[in-house]
Amino acid sequence: MFWRSRSHKGRSVTGDKMKTTRRAFALGAAALVAQPLLSGAGQMAPQRRIDFNAEQTADLNAISAWLNSVTSLSADFVQLNPSGNLAQGTFTLARPGRLRFEYRPPSAILIVATNGNIYVRNSRLNTVDRTSISDTPLGLLLDGNIDLKRNPQVLSVERKPDALVLHARSGTNRLSENIVITFASPQIQLKQWTVTDIQGGKTSVALSSIRTGVPLDEALFAVPVKLPAMRKDPH
Repeated sequence: MFWRSRSHKGRSVTGDKMKTTRRAFALGAAALVAQPLLSGAGQMAPQRRIDFNAEQTADLNAISAWLNSVTSLSADFVQLNPSGNLAQGTFTLARPGRLRFEYRPPSAILIVATNGNIYVRNSRLNTVDRTSISDTPLGLLLDGNIDLKRNPQVLSVERKPDALVLHARSGTNRLSENIVITFASPQIQLKQWTVTDIQGGKTSVALSSIRTGVPLDEALFAVPVKLPAMRKDPH
């Protein structure tokens, strides 16, 4: 269980505190989804871009070209949260604008991004939370026409053995880096990412069994809904 409601004298704690806890997990759990608690939420991205050198520009162009070439992607993922807990599931991406994180049991979480919003369903609590993609760094992956060298969220890119590492800031944290995305190189492919929350906790997601250009059912990206309430038997 990834979050837990506490009770007092038989009553569950509800309201803003529980909603904030659910949303903080959900957005962190998606890994590229920045928590709304990050400072500067809702601010516009700064217009000044970083001046990249020729090598960095070439690397950013290579990553951008790969992302723009991907219309669909499916992969298994392993997630490590700040507490050291592991979760696994299936990650699905359909560009532009849609993705899905389906967690395996015992997790009750499903995350879907579609139509400009991110929806987080907890089937155990029978809740669905929503936030805007514009408040997150998801545009780095989901935009229709990606040009990372012109994206004010991108701070730097570095070359490592067999990898290119992108350092960026989310749409809700404009002052410092809080997203690191790693791509395999020289054959560019999304590999893993790490999101840092406002308390300094890191949530990492690593992908495996990656397939691109796969046919995907449109139903995967349907907006999650709550289950209908069950009527109590009067007898």
